[in-house]
Formats: sequence, structure tokens, C-alpha cells
Amino acid sequence: MGTTPTASRRQGRGGRERILAAAAQLFATQGINATGMEQVAAEAPVSKRTLYLHFRTKSDLVIAHLQDLASSGATLESGLTREDIPVRERILGLFSQPVATTSPVRGCPFIDAAAEFPDVESAVHSYAREQKLRMVQLVTALVTELGCRDPGALAEQLVILADGAASRAMVLNDADYGRHGRAAAEILLERALPHAS
Repeated sequence: MGTTPTASRRQGRGGRERILAAAAQLFATQGINATGMEQVAAEAPVSKRTLYLHFRTKSDLVIAHLQDLASSGATLESGLTREDIPVRERILGLFSQPVATTSPVRGCPFIDAAAEFPDVESAVHSYAREQKLRMVQLVTALVTELGCRDPGALAEQLVILADGAASRAMVLNDADYGRHGRAAAEILLERALPHAS
């Protein structure tokens, strides 16, 4: 008995989601450049034709992966827009690693992607840069809301601390490493508040 067109369509549903899930797992465990498109297709599992119908190039896949991470709340930046959390805690949340689905601890996916695509004109590097610029804009808005002095400079200091803490957490494989950055961020915030002398 042959496969009907309806059955064939059913088997193909969810291909994009399976590809992104496979890419996320492979990129996290072995890196972006070490992961080939054929490996992603096999892990999904989808045909290479299906993979390339959804993502014409590896850069397209990497950007979709990063967009998926950004929208899923699996990045440091995700807590900055949560209105159910007090402003100060949103900022200090930058120093808590998102819940890891893989081991070892991974750093910031945008920094990782920019490092693996060092050409500043590449689409992946450009997207990573946009996300890091968005991060500082969000923090600037939050420290402004708190009434901190010199919010632009303070925001840059806080995001440098957050990015550095995330990178060290990855290198040292210590998900709790952000506590050191948080302690420094608390001092910066305290000194920048209007009541500080």
C-alpha cells in the first residue's frame, strides 16, 4: 500500500521545528562551525531537501536559531523586558545563567556566534551585534527608570559585567559564576542612585 499525499504531508509537518531543535542541541554541544548541515538534517531527522527548503544557507539557520533563543527566554537579555519583576531585579537577573538544557555551561549565544563568524559584515555577526546593542538599550532604559545618574555609561558597565560573567561561567563551567558580577553590579547601582553621595 503506497503513501497517500495526505500521509506524506503529515510526515513533513514540524520539519522546521525539528531542524531548529537539532541545531540548538548540536550548536550547544559542539559549536556552530563544527556542525555541518548534513549532521543537522540527520539529527532532525529531515531530508537535506527539506532542510534547504527551510534554510537556504547555514547563516540562515544560525540566525533563525539565535532568533528562536531570543524569543524563548533562554538568553541573559530575556528577563529585561519582564514587567512582573521589579526593575532592579531585572538588571541583576543578567548575572543568573538561564536554566541549562545541556552540559557544559554555555556562555552568551550571541557572543559565541559572533566569535564563530568573525567577519563583522556577515549576517550572523551583524545579528549578534544588534542583539548586544539592544541589550544595552534595554538596560539604559531600566537604569533611567531607577533614576540612576549617567544611565548610558552605567548601562555599558553593567552589560560588560554581564557578558564577562557569562563568558567566565562558560570557560570555568560554573553556572553560578555570575554571583561575582552581581556583587559588582549591586555596588554600581547603589552608587548611581540619587540618594548616593
